[in-house]
Amino acid sequence: MDFALSEEQQAIFDMAHSFGQDNIAPHAQQWEREGTIPKALWPEIAALGLAGLYVPEEHGGSGLSRLDATLVFEALSMACPSVAAFLSIHNMCAKMLSAFGSDETREKYLPKALTMETVFSYCLTEPGSGSDAAALKTKATKTNEGYSLTGTKSFISGGGYSDAYVVMARTGDDTARGISALVIEDGTEGLSFGGLEDKMGWRSQPTRQVQMDGCKIPPENLLGEEGKGFKYAMMGLDGGRLNISACSLGAAQTALTATLAYMHDRKAFGQSIDQFQALQFRLADMEIELQAARVFLRQAAWKLDTQAPDATQFCAMAKKFCTEAGSRIVDQCLQLHGGYGYLADYGIEKLVRDLRVHQILEGTNEIMRMITARAMLAK
Repeated sequence: MDFALSEEQQAIFDMAHSFGQDNIAPHAQQWEREGTIPKALWPEIAALGLAGLYVPEEHGGSGLSRLDATLVFEALSMACPSVAAFLSIHNMCAKMLSAFGSDETREKYLPKALTMETVFSYCLTEPGSGSDAAALKTKATKTNEGYSLTGTKSFISGGGYSDAYVVMARTGDDTARGISALVIEDGTEGLSFGGLEDKMGWRSQPTRQVQMDGCKIPPENLLGEEGKGFKYAMMGLDGGRLNISACSLGAAQTALTATLAYMHDRKAFGQSIDQFQALQFRLADMEIELQAARVFLRQAAWKLDTQAPDATQFCAMAKKFCTEAGSRIVDQCLQLHGGYGYLADYGIEKLVRDLRVHQILEGTNEIMRMITARAMLAK
């Protein structure tokens, strides 16, 4: 077993890290205060090939593995997990367009998705269906011109900000087999948005309800086959869980690095506080947990890349472990900063707030436990 990154993988990480430190980190707190990410950032990211990370090269993407992609999201989240996570959502949509769209659909949307002239958001969750995603009520009724789309999606990152949305809607019966995936563009008649959500973290991502009232959708905007949308959505979530895990680890690494520097400079009782054995033990515990989580994440990514039969289980386990580890680490880093950790100037409290939602989205960690237990019992 080889745990080392290849030269190419190290280059991918270094490139993403350098971009994040130069172009995202200096502005992260300002963007949080403003509640938005400048749209001008996305074409710069896309120019590096980061808008279609696992879209195959024949479709214009970068054709990277899921393991490669976790390196990108870990590196970018060292600058800001909120920005990195939003890019993960766009990449999920780009992959769905590439994998399931017809030639006509791909030609219509994928090129601009890969340059991020068109920013995509993903719409699955509804006010009454979160963990029970298959219970969604949004309906796409077939018409002579395509579909008429009606319903409400909630907690949508990029709601009212993005240029297009991949929407899961019911085209058939009330089971998971009755759900299809469709693309709706901003500006479509009948498409509107709720008020800006006032969130604990991820504040630079505008989040709103997406409301559809008889929106006319052309037939080529159906992704893949009718009735396969829930399957497509779940396939996308395996990779999304890896990405959000990577975002937790990148932010935790930033917090730990900053804490080491702070403890070296902070003096108490005649010496720097990194010389107190009790605090050294806490540093060691964080480093051990962070390294264990990183290895676990990369194993899960490898399983998804090799299409291992237990890949979904490992993606779920890694998501549960890594997101909780990340939150524990940044919380401990805040504690070790003392009162300064509670101040926005030091950046630690932002990471505590940003990472908390990682245990909820892409499937709650309770659902991750359920997936794991069912896989165990099935054996």
